[in-house]
Amino acid sequence: MKLWKWLCLLLFVFLLTACGEKAYKPREINPETDVCHICNMSVTSIDYAAQVVLKNNDIVVFDDLGCLMEYIKQNGEQEIGAAYIRDMNSSNWLDIKDASYVYSADYWTPMNYGVLAFASEQEAKEYMKENPGEIVPYENLLTFNWGVHEHE
Repeated sequence: MKLWKWLCLLLFVFLLTACGEKAYKPREINPETDVCHICNMSVTSIDYAAQVVLKNNDIVVFDDLGCLMEYIKQNGEQEIGAAYIRDMNSSNWLDIKDASYVYSADYWTPMNYGVLAFASEQEAKEYMKENPGEIVPYENLLTFNWGVHEHE
């Protein structure tokens, strides 16, 4: 009987560790109090907002995708649990690594980076039918020549 108890205890511990992966969830933006971590502008255009959820559960907010990418350049990704950007069509939060991006110097964004996020590449291509731009893969955003705006 003692062996059975030890096996149950081991199984319980195993299940707890297997289920222990931390979920990093975005929070809603408060345009009255949230300020971009990079440019210190109020995050009033929440449809363009971005945020990073750090591994310690602190949240860092941004008014533009370009500011979020600047944060990653400055700080690296080691402390980031997840990062999110707003979908242009639905305003839902998208994981930055799963989104599809479109760039044009003519697109308006709060800090004039001109990169918009979409839930799928198909949605991005649909948008470009009436708003010419170029698809930019996530992997290229850290080295992307934004063309319109750069932080000094």
